[in-house]
Amino acid sequence: MNQDTQKNIELSIIMPCLNEAETLATCINKANSWLKENNVSGEVIIGDNGSTDGSQQIALSLGARVIDVPRKGYGAALMGAIEAANGKYIIMGDSDDSYDFGKLDLFVQELRNGYDLVMGNRFKGGIMPGAMPFLHRYLGNPVLSFVGRLFFNCPVKDFHCGLRGFRQDLVSVLDLKTTGMEFASEMVVKSTLNKLKITEVPTILSKDGRTRPPHLRTWRDGWRHLRFLLIYSPRWLFLYPGITLMLIGMLLMLLIIPGPMGLFKQIYFDTNTLLYAGAFIIVGYQAVSFGIFTRAYAVESGFLPKKDSLSKAFDLISLESGLILGLLIFFVGLAGTFFSLYIWEESNFGQLEYSKILRIVIPSVVAIIVGLQTVFSSFFLSVLTVNKK
Repeated sequence: MNQDTQKNIELSIIMPCLNEAETLATCINKANSWLKENNVSGEVIIGDNGSTDGSQQIALSLGARVIDVPRKGYGAALMGAIEAANGKYIIMGDSDDSYDFGKLDLFVQELRNGYDLVMGNRFKGGIMPGAMPFLHRYLGNPVLSFVGRLFFNCPVKDFHCGLRGFRQDLVSVLDLKTTGMEFASEMVVKSTLNKLKITEVPTILSKDGRTRPPHLRTWRDGWRHLRFLLIYSPRWLFLYPGITLMLIGMLLMLLIIPGPMGLFKQIYFDTNTLLYAGAFIIVGYQAVSFGIFTRAYAVESGFLPKKDSLSKAFDLISLESGLILGLLIFFVGLAGTFFSLYIWEESNFGQLEYSKILRIVIPSVVAIIVGLQTVFSSFFLSVLTVNKK
């Protein structure tokens, strides 16, 4: 293919492949026919992940380009093909004949309309009998798509549709990194975080034409998708759970410090509960700290885009202000500790009434720990953001 021909290509249709000899020819023929019938200048590229069933020869015989991708994984195969693509736009889809490459009109139309990412929606287009396992259709895909919308305010209703179109430079713009099945989620999440234009079009999912089991593993790949969504959302992984734990702990502590708290005149919460309340505060505070650290590291490393509101917040949180706040909390705890020692001295260092003294000791210990954590966290956050500063 000469340079002039490469420049004139509008659409690259890419397919990941790992031993897809049974269905690959059907997919390539449909793609070639659609390009010809719609007078679209395009090419078909196969990202081969080490097939041993002759898939490469089948693709070459039908005029497709074959890109050898030694690194294993669905995402790796796709990225290898995307990087080799010459088209202005790319449409990717599985090579198992579950998606119809003869019906790409809506994808190309929306790409030409200026959308950066055009997702297929199988729930709108239709899922043929036997095309999607029960757990995937009614649990996995709906739940993970809901989590994606909740965590990232993403408009996509079908996060894991394998048929999608996008600009050729999207992978480099978003700096996509994952090599496995979670590549599909990463593309949607990062497109949302970078405020790209996203839309969905109805897509029909058919039963794949293979006789062998699919490469997808329900629980393993489902967990990998969920893990990815959590890692890319420090708020939901650390911040919100941490704040919730801290609020519960502080509420319990405020209710129990004055005296035992009765419930329904039969259940009483006393110093044992106070100890757990202190643990809630400490663990919650650690989770909030991890959320702040994760966000700072992700922004500095380019995993997550910068937000003006967060940048201003980090500017306000200096090492010195953190040290002052941490030391204030520490000294409050230290004051409580000295007060408890004074009470012990008043009793000639003898046996104390634990239900009373622990109401001072436990909050004091919690304050000391949180204060020291604030001091150490301030130093660590300063290290993470040293380049920005």
